[in-house]
Amino acid sequence: MRLPTPPPHPRLEKMEGQVVGMLRLFRNRLPGLRAGSLQDNLRDAAKEPERAQEHCLPPFAGGQHFFEYLLVVSLKKKGSGADYEPTITYQFPKRENLLRGQQEEEERLLGAIPLFCFPDGNEWAPLTEYPRETFSFVLTNVDGSRKIGYCRRLLPAGRGPRLPKVYCIISCIGCFGLFSKILDEVEKRHQISMAVIYPFMQGLREAAFPAPGKTVTLKSFIPDSGTEFISLTRPLDSHLEHVDFSSLLRCLRFEQILQIFASAVLERRIIFLAEGLSTLSQCIHAAAALLYPFSWAHTYIPVVPERLLDTVCCPTPFMVGVQMRFQQQVMDSPMEEVLLVNLCEGTFLMSVGDEKDILPPKLQDDILDSLGQGTNEPQRSGEEQEPSCRLLPTEDT
Repeated sequence: MRLPTPPPHPRLEKMEGQVVGMLRLFRNRLPGLRAGSLQDNLRDAAKEPERAQEHCLPPFAGGQHFFEYLLVVSLKKKGSGADYEPTITYQFPKRENLLRGQQEEEERLLGAIPLFCFPDGNEWAPLTEYPRETFSFVLTNVDGSRKIGYCRRLLPAGRGPRLPKVYCIISCIGCFGLFSKILDEVEKRHQISMAVIYPFMQGLREAAFPAPGKTVTLKSFIPDSGTEFISLTRPLDSHLEHVDFSSLLRCLRFEQILQIFASAVLERRIIFLAEGLSTLSQCIHAAAALLYPFSWAHTYIPVVPERLLDTVCCPTPFMVGVQMRFQQQVMDSPMEEVLLVNLCEGTFLMSVGDEKDILPPKLQDDILDSLGQGTNEPQRSGEEQEPSCRLLPTEDT
């Protein structure tokens, strides 16, 4: 039986509690917010309480699975050139006897996924070391529904130079901590054999998504290790259970987070820059969650692939994340009224100029007071940390 996951550090737990408190204050102090589709979302949530959680975690219904697909995306050589092309090399489940419309939808979905698993382009070379990254992306259907891709990118086991690959789980359910644990299990089994993954994922696919506070226990056999029991628990508070605020708190000051929130309320264009995929996707998910109980209804791409960088030129509202290597390309693009956030330096590279004045001063003071003092808590070590991102300052802000 596996040992339980150690509890989070109390100081980080306190920081996240402060942000949740800030969200509640936003909700209580802005009852009459007029922001187009955002107001419509709140009105719908009032009519149908369960829908307030749609952008987080849909409740389990008969026939709903934990996930739709598990994919392995690998880099394959493109002809005689030096570039590589991301390609799906493993898929579970394999769907057969689909209707024509269903087959076309699946082909579109599977055709887009490799691009988001390797958003940093096709110029790769075999490596002997590569820090594994956990990140996510969002695909929006024509009807407005969203699918989330949970990704783990790493070097496969072996000796000598080799190319990274990505394990990707596609699901309609937003629960990043839960799927990170599932990716841990997939990674562990893939190091043994792909055949060991199938019974685990089949058991997960047949399990019902648990209610808040409930646990699903899966029985799984691993060669040379025996039978294991894997517990997957859904947090009791399902409103913001899919959000990790720690990266956003490490990279930005409270006032900056408040200005990002104000820009999102006005449905502006917001771009986040960061070096690592993990920090980028975590921060943009946290920024979008600041709107709760509203939701962001416009273009939303946590990590923009290189081929889609012209998204930053769109005249409509968007919230996107771009890797730092494309900073100059973004800066040279024709953009108007955009908030460009450098997460690694903790600065705004571009802004409209009125971000500090959008919210009334009294409301800003109340929100900052609710957040309280910052912290000089050291950054956590681990696979997803970016040393270049600044600590939250300790002085009053």
